[in-house]
Order: sequence, then structure tokens, then C-alpha cells
Amino acid sequence: MINLDVIKKRKTKDIIKNLAITKQLNFLIGSGVSTPAISLMKNVSGKDEKEKNENLVKEIKEVSRKILEEDFSDKEVEKTYRNYYKFLFQVIQLLNMSNSRQVPRSVNLFTTNYDLFIEKAIDKLSIENRFIFNDGANGYFKRYIDSANYNRVVSYKGLNDNYINEIPSINLIKPHGSVNWKQENEKILVNNNVEDDCVVVKPTGIEGQETFLNNYFHDMLRMFQLELDKPQSVLFVIGFSFQDKHIAKMFKRALQNCELLAYIFCFSDKDIETILKNLDLEDGINNLRILSPKDFDNSILEENKDKEDDKKIWYSFTINSLTNIFEGIQDDR
Repeated sequence: MINLDVIKKRKTKDIIKNLAITKQLNFLIGSGVSTPAISLMKNVSGKDEKEKNENLVKEIKEVSRKILEEDFSDKEVEKTYRNYYKFLFQVIQLLNMSNSRQVPRSVNLFTTNYDLFIEKAIDKLSIENRFIFNDGANGYFKRYIDSANYNRVVSYKGLNDNYINEIPSINLIKPHGSVNWKQENEKILVNNNVEDDCVVVKPTGIEGQETFLNNYFHDMLRMFQLELDKPQSVLFVIGFSFQDKHIAKMFKRALQNCELLAYIFCFSDKDIETILKNLDLEDGINNLRILSPKDFDNSILEENKDKEDDKKIWYSFTINSLTNIFEGIQDDR
């Protein structure tokens, strides 16, 4: 007897795999991806919002220092780093398989996270994989952020000039700043260490920030908007609940582009309602899919044990789940 539910789940997985290599690829990565190494804002202690924000930034700095020093004595930090590494490795494989004559062999990683998990994973991956990493900074001894440094295409030319092959590019856009950014006059300097007085936009918004940071914040969000306005684009959202009103507003506007396909992956089934509420949307928008563990086979999901009864098992969709979907692409072609 044909199991229609199994067929539906398999079809969903195949659609995601196909979109990843045939569309202009974009990811929006939220704080959920950096757990369990870094606490979610709702779990941070503090007497008020200001203290909670300060404690969160302090925690992110401590974890980021461990990442840079490759101190994986904390198993949660090691697990989270490995998750990012495996995910980004698969993203590079996707870019290598895409047809550069149809879509650019590049991906945009938009993240509101301040931590350095992506940067550290990219640094390791660059040793054995050929790709271009662009974090928007330019310079040699001093590297400064400028949005004009994005939208570059780099190609490899044969020794005899007999062919040109576009090299995969990973663009990292951090509209909320990073713990390795430092203000220098009216510019943002990117360093190889965690800065004590780093440039970050607190989760409460950009109120009270200096003019230069406001301009940068809006510049990066404008880039987010422009990329999603391009034809034949796909956006995969993971670990992000759209509590940030600025990004939620821009995301909703981007959905007006009928050629954009947006997929939001929920950690649990109950998160669908939260996301729809935060976006102030109703389910059923043609170019938006909100998926949760119920839409996938358990084999690609993360297995969890109930805290009170370890015999009870429940499943969640994590960055590893998305990695598992992408892993099968090369075998399918």
C-alpha cells in the first residue's frame, strides 16, 4: 500500500534540494543555530533588558574567544561549531554543482548573530576547498566594512587562457554587527580577535546607536531587500523567529516578488504559530512555505529525549537537518 505521507515528505525534500542548486541562493541564519553553545535571548538572566543584553554580549564574547582559540573543552561549543562546519561544507558543494550560466555561483549568508562560528568554520574550510569568502571588508593590514565590496564575481582562468570558470563565492552579511568589529573614526574595522568594545546592535533595536552604525544597519538591510528582489531567488530561513521588526517588515515586502521562494524551517511544530504571529501573516501565501518536523522523515531530524522521561522521544528540525537534506544532492545527480 502506498504511503501518501511518505511520498509527500520525500517530495518536499526533493524540492528543497532542487531549489538549492537552480536558484539564486540566500540564507537567513538566526540565534537558534548557535544554540546550545549560546543562550537564546529569552533564557538570558538579568534584572532588566539592558542587563540581559549586556549579559548576552558577554556570553557571546566568551564563546567566540573559545572558538578562535579552538578551545573545545565545552562540548556544546564544539557541537555547535561542528554543525556550522558541516553545513557550510555542504553549501560549498551546492555552489560547485550549480550552473553558473544560469545563476551566479554564489550564496548570501545573512545572520543577526554576533558570534564567530561562521568565520571560524570558513577559515578551516578554505584550507582544502576553493572558494571566495567575502565579509564586505577590504584592505590588507586594516580591513574596513563597505557594502560596495559585495556583488563581486571571481573566476579562475586556465593557464593557457583557454577557459574561465567562476569560483564559488560566500558572502557574509551581519546587519547586527559582530564581536570582532571595532569602530575606528566613522568606519568599522574587522579584526581577528574579539573586541572589548565591539560594534553590535542590541536585540532591542538600533535606538541610541551612533549615526554611522544606523547607516550601516540600514545599508545591510537594504542589501537584504535588494537580493530578495532579484528574479529566481530562494531564501532559506533557519533558527530565526522574526522577532526583529525591521527584518520582519522587509521580509514581508520581499514576498511581493512573485519570483522569490521563501522557506522557513521551524525547530518544532508549535513554532509555526509563533512565526506567523511575529510576521502578522496568515498561512497560505503562494511563495512562502513554513515547514516543521512533521513535514520531514525522522531520519533527517534531530532526536531529543524528554527531560522528565528519557523514554519519550521527540524530533526537531535543526541546521543539521538542512545539512542532511543537502548531503544527498550529489548522489542524486
